[in-house]
Amino acid sequence: MTTGFSSGSSRFADYFVICGLDTESGLEPDELSGENFEQSPLRRTFKSKVLAHYPDNVEWNPFDQDAVGMLCMPKGLSFRTQVDSREPQFHSFIITREDGSRTYGFALTFFEEVTSKQICSAMQTLYHMHNAEQYDILHTPTSRQGLEDQRLPQSRPVLHAAPAISRLQRFNSYDISRDTLFVSKCICLITPMAFAQACRKVLEQLHQAVTSPQPPPLPLESYIYNILYEVPLPPSGRSLKFSGVYGPIVCQRPSTSELPLFDFAISEMFNLLGVENVLQLFTCALLELQILLYSQHYQRLMTVAESITALMFPFQWQHVYVPILPASLLHFLDAPVPYMMGLHSNGQDDRTKLELPQEANLCFVDIDNHFIELPEELPQFPNKLEFIQEISEVLMSFGVSPEGNIRSSESQARYRFRSVDVVSDKRNGNLGSPLSSYLLRENETIARLQALVKRTGVSLEKLEVREDASCNKDARAQCDEEELKMHQLNIQVREVFANRFTQMFADYEVFVIQPSHDKESWFTNRDQMQNFDKASFLSDQPEPYLPFLSRFLETQMFASFIDSKILCHDDEEKEHTLRVFDARVDKIRMLNVRTPTLRTSMYQKCTNIEEAEKAIEMRVAKIDHTALHPHLLDMKIGQGRYEQGFFPRLQSDVLSTGPTSNKWAKRSAPAQWRRRDRQKQHAEHLYLDNDQREKYIQEARNLGTTIRQPKLSNLSPSVIAQTNWKFVEGLLKECRNKTKRMLVEKMGREAVELGHGEVSITGVEENTLIASLCDLLERIWSHGLQVKQGKSALWSHLLHFLDSKEKNATPGGLGPPGFIHDTERRKSDGGGSAMPPLRISLIQDMRHIQNIGEIKTDVGKARAWVRLSMEKKLLSRHLKQLLSDHELTKKLYKRYAFLRCDDEKEQFLYHLLSFNAVDYFCFTNVFTTIMIPYHVVIVPSKKLGGSMFTANPWVCVSGELSETGVLQVPRNTLEVTFECQNLGKLTTVQMGHDNSGLYAKWLVECVVVRNEITGHTYKFPCGRWLGKGVDDGSLERILVGELMTPTTENDERMCRTPPMQQSPGMMRRFVTISPSSKPKLNTGQIQEGVGEAINGIVKHFHKPEKERGSLTLLLCGEYGLVWALEQVFQHGFKSPRLFKNVFIWDLLEKAQVYFESAEQREATQDENWQTRVRHFCRFMRAINSTSRNIGKDGKFQMLICLGARDHLLHHWIALLADCPITSQMYEDTALIKDRSLVNSLIRVLQTLQEFNITLEASLVKGVGI
Repeated sequence: MTTGFSSGSSRFADYFVICGLDTESGLEPDELSGENFEQSPLRRTFKSKVLAHYPDNVEWNPFDQDAVGMLCMPKGLSFRTQVDSREPQFHSFIITREDGSRTYGFALTFFEEVTSKQICSAMQTLYHMHNAEQYDILHTPTSRQGLEDQRLPQSRPVLHAAPAISRLQRFNSYDISRDTLFVSKCICLITPMAFAQACRKVLEQLHQAVTSPQPPPLPLESYIYNILYEVPLPPSGRSLKFSGVYGPIVCQRPSTSELPLFDFAISEMFNLLGVENVLQLFTCALLELQILLYSQHYQRLMTVAESITALMFPFQWQHVYVPILPASLLHFLDAPVPYMMGLHSNGQDDRTKLELPQEANLCFVDIDNHFIELPEELPQFPNKLEFIQEISEVLMSFGVSPEGNIRSSESQARYRFRSVDVVSDKRNGNLGSPLSSYLLRENETIARLQALVKRTGVSLEKLEVREDASCNKDARAQCDEEELKMHQLNIQVREVFANRFTQMFADYEVFVIQPSHDKESWFTNRDQMQNFDKASFLSDQPEPYLPFLSRFLETQMFASFIDSKILCHDDEEKEHTLRVFDARVDKIRMLNVRTPTLRTSMYQKCTNIEEAEKAIEMRVAKIDHTALHPHLLDMKIGQGRYEQGFFPRLQSDVLSTGPTSNKWAKRSAPAQWRRRDRQKQHAEHLYLDNDQREKYIQEARNLGTTIRQPKLSNLSPSVIAQTNWKFVEGLLKECRNKTKRMLVEKMGREAVELGHGEVSITGVEENTLIASLCDLLERIWSHGLQVKQGKSALWSHLLHFLDSKEKNATPGGLGPPGFIHDTERRKSDGGGSAMPPLRISLIQDMRHIQNIGEIKTDVGKARAWVRLSMEKKLLSRHLKQLLSDHELTKKLYKRYAFLRCDDEKEQFLYHLLSFNAVDYFCFTNVFTTIMIPYHVVIVPSKKLGGSMFTANPWVCVSGELSETGVLQVPRNTLEVTFECQNLGKLTTVQMGHDNSGLYAKWLVECVVVRNEITGHTYKFPCGRWLGKGVDDGSLERILVGELMTPTTENDERMCRTPPMQQSPGMMRRFVTISPSSKPKLNTGQIQEGVGEAINGIVKHFHKPEKERGSLTLLLCGEYGLVWALEQVFQHGFKSPRLFKNVFIWDLLEKAQVYFESAEQREATQDENWQTRVRHFCRFMRAINSTSRNIGKDGKFQMLICLGARDHLLHHWIALLADCPITSQMYEDTALIKDRSLVNSLIRVLQTLQEFNITLEASLVKGVGI
């Protein structure tokens, strides 16, 4: 962010620097810049030196020679002859110190004639050698180029195309007798704050003074002395005018209540990329992905990086930030941390030549070609369309095309905003009306925008292209129109962006979790603390925002923002950005006066653009301060002589020290000028008294980012090793925090969820956490990578592993290649010998993923594989096996890579092991459309052998996503494997038989179904007969299942951490779980059973929709609602004869007959009673007339489910309690005859009325109600 204020400096500029060719040391080739020696000598780069800098040093900003030298001329020296173009180029740069504080540099690079004879003859010699070499290449059949190219990829991430011969011949002409040689030189200002426009003018005027035929009014020293020692920084909210060589220069600084200082042209970024691309890049930056900007122009890299980070207000980019990455630091591209870096392209190579170590979560921005490559699964920014629309309106009112204008060249960067030209400039397609002109019709965004415009009724035709008249005469004198236009456009766009965050986080304070401890202990436990109630905040948000917001809340920038909120108690203490943001949030609250929790997705446009603009116009119209004019210095006669076309060697004696007494230093300068605290870089006004808080904020900033910034210096191997060691430590720490966060998220939920066994949190939150785990794994796998195929480092490693295993597999080996022949297979309890456990095989899991046609990319495959391994609880084990192939790891990774640091690797695998404590369904729930093989086994009762069974069984399996339809099961094996589209978590199995043959009675213990990819095994207990004339005469049953937990051999107990069931509920203590003996419960226990069943359903509906488990289980499963009501009706039921079973359904049928006859008799009951009776009889008739062979208990279950769905159960209980049939069939002590108990039962059942119960299709198949 350009809030930067790096020092106690109150001077406008800290240093003036000159870089260029050191004639003493001659021409040194710059190997680090990575240029190819096949380039002609004029196109090679040579080392540049810092020739001079004034003053020598200032205490608050020590001079960093390496960094300044690298960034002033990142490509080193370049040479030209008189035929080449030699336009001066301006660029800015930023130096970030390790503590995060920033200094800005502004550099103007121009060409001077080379006067040194030695240099000219050295260049001639290089040319002779080069031409001879080229001649050889042209006339030898095996080109040396090929060898050169093979050697390159390992050593450096960027490849350069070998220039075509024709191109070489065009340049291979430097003739000392005929040509004039020019070399680049650079003048530069190093400043504490980024006044880019002012610095550019200062440098351009200095350069003009050297090239113009007339010498400047005063020696150059006077002007440089003036800018270094006599021009102060403008105070907050004020403007300042000072003199350049030829004209006045104005700069102005926003006040403490405005957005922080930003002085780069945002419109340049929109011109280069277009609104749609800018917004995608902005989203990537907010989610802290790795961002690589790519351009031939340094200034473009800087403009885009600074603009994107400025638009993030109130958040700040917390990670590595190097808008211009010097060629010597290219190895930094494999940093396994989020970064924003700018890479210089030489204009000849295309993107395919660029070999980047990690691309899995990389956003690659090719600025010059208007092109952006996004990582997969990037969520959409909330209200994206309306947002684009609002930004476009602002841009178009200034005559900037929202589509971007690819032709906007560097020459235009001087910002010609001439409104008249905009309308008449037909070349760029800018015809009359704004919409028809600026927007390319084909673009889908724009088509969507126009649709939106029609809906919202905004007419774009009305947008005026701004008139020059807006700039009054008085202001025009002080500051040129272009610059004012730039400031106006900047502030308007920034306000629109800032307004999005103020709207999205208008009530963020409500969710900040204030620490209960004192600051000190809060600080030491910072890693473990949650500082923001994410779940509650997200539950308030409109659904479409969630994919973006849930990821954004996990970022470092959001955490730091909330930390700084916690550390500031009152307004005085607040950081500048926080204070401005909070003020805006308060204002919105006042305007909207709405309850903080009521969220709408209504798009609210920015309202405070005008006042922000006014503030700037006022400052520019009336200049607050004027600095001293440049004056003659005390120089010896003859000093400061001037030679046209050459930037002079300045007199260091007059420039090295400032004035001894300084007028404006004596004036009581505001406190913020005098303070020297390092914190200034983050906020222009921190009223800090205690150093404690400084330390807190600084350290809070560094949390989680073990390395903030690469040191820009000529790197020795030891420095690189040190940096990489920091990366390794950082990755390990991040892994520890992520695993902990994911476990707390699940364990915490499970602990409070005392409902039925369904515990996995699914939905947005889980997806976010798993996606960020996948990103972390990709970053770990690409650290120190040497060999990679495809975009995903992890998948590449897996493929190499697969290859090596297949090569080593012996042809006559046991089983298919790549299977691990270990004895350990997973054993599943309950299924017992019913199903041999799945073999654990890393390779098999890879094959499953490769067979999924829906996943097209390597990154997608790696993520799917991670999700599958998480769901199977094998992630740590698989990765351990992958890394156990040490030879392979050595081949693929450099020595310093994380994966070759043994201790850290062990700890990392140990952290991942903790995921086995909880159940994830992150594969099943995400890949909902893929085909999955399932294996079904029917287990008949051991007591009564089913060997004589003659009928043909069938099953139909249902899951949360879909169901299979009827599958015939072979009678002899009783198992079948079939493939169908992902059913999701399995819920019910309908099973039955066709009643054929002599012996069609069958006692089934359970059905076991396994998902052959994830290995999840579900057990559906039955324990009942199927057959006519036995049990309740049912030929089919609906079984409700639960997931079985794998246990190891030696531990046959049901061992589960955390327990998936409720702590054994009351009912379990009363009931002996043997299906044959009917347990006898007393009325209290029965009431409790009903209460627990209803409670489970109520809890189910109180959970967020994405986290609900299976409702079927709560209705029909063990101790569900059906079971509980069965207990009610069985209590005190008279059994007429000893051996004849009487079923509740018989009672209900008798009641139905009674009611139907009562209706005919037109009994004197009221209207209400008749309606209830009609409903009851209708349901009974429908269930009885179904074509399905479900027995009496199955019918009872169906009736209860339908009654629950239609909210009729409590009516029916009341009807039955009053029915004379009931009094005949029950003993006097029966629960159903006890008035008060029946009334409380009715009250409990009434609680179901507020819920909208939808039944699974399998429960009500064949009933047309």
